Amino acid sequence: MRVAVYGGSFDPPHVGHAMVAAWLGWTRRVDEVWLVPTYQHAFEKDLAPFDTRVALCEAMARSLGPHVRVDRVEERLERPSYTIHTLEALARAHPEHSFRLVIGSDVLEQTDAWHRWDLIEERFVPVVVGRVGYEEVPGAPSFPPVSSTEVRRALRAGESVAHLVPGVVLDLLDGVYR
Repeated sequence: MRVAVYGGSFDPPHVGHAMVAAWLGWTRRVDEVWLVPTYQHAFEKDLAPFDTRVALCEAMARSLGPHVRVDRVEERLERPSYTIHTLEALARAHPEHSFRLVIGSDVLEQTDAWHRWDLIEERFVPVVVGRVGYEEVPGAPSFPPVSSTEVRRALRAGESVAHLVPGVVLDLLDGVYR
């Protein structure tokens, strides 16, 4: 099975994440998309509790269909854990699958700061998806520039985020970011 590993903070997951995961399955780029929430951010960002972010991702995954699921692999890895460690752990645990990393075009300019990006490119050939405001990706749409940072800011300000997060995620957000 061809699996796209879609890692991130998912703090919280938003409609941009949902669109990417759905598109990957709908277009048969892969057989499954595994959402992999970061346990602890490599660059020391403060995050909502891991179990909360996993629950939000699981709700979103259920709404997207059987080709999307959540994997908690990061909670079992030594820290600091880098993307290459996550991908290698998944490959060891599931040798019957082939794995590819999903990244947005906005991340391409940051890969020089990633641990062992060369190995990621070689062993887990990235699926790059476009993001509005960044270089277009041939063969991929540019997804809207929704950000979890903006969602958290709006929630803290008491503003509506109904247009920024899937309804099943919105249902679970009460009080998480206030």
